[in-house]
Amino acid sequence: MPERTLIIVKPDGVQRHLTGKIISRFESKGLKLVGAKFIQISPELAQKHYAVHKDKPFFEGVVKYLSSGPSMVMVWEAEGVIAMARKMMGATFGFDAEPGTIRGDFGCSMRYNLVHGSDSPASAEEEINLYFTDEELVDYDLSGAAWLYGTNN
Repeated sequence: MPERTLIIVKPDGVQRHLTGKIISRFESKGLKLVGAKFIQISPELAQKHYAVHKDKPFFEGVVKYLSSGPSMVMVWEAEGVIAMARKMMGATFGFDAEPGTIRGDFGCSMRYNLVHGSDSPASAEEEINLYFTDEELVDYDLSGAAWLYGTNN
């Protein structure tokens, strides 16, 4: 059964003109895009997004960062998409991320990290519901899925 994950190209990724390159990575992997919108995340929405960290010293900083400029918010779908997307993104900060990952190839900051991806099915469901209604997510058959997943026999 396919799962879904929320991926956000954060304000630093948008400002650095990396949105298309990041989307291309997920498309090239074979993940199915089922929802996308380009938005300015409000401080209130950013607080809800990072609510799990509300008692941590970095909370106010990440809220300010996520709401500091426009972001591309997307929902991707595939079997194992959460684990795949997290591997593709790399370590939290580009300084530590391996080459070949999104953060490793495009980031060097110890503060900004270009992209967000859900870390579990529960957080994916919660995060997707923060940004999308059911009507905004498109269910369709990916024509090359059998070739991607080796199920064409």
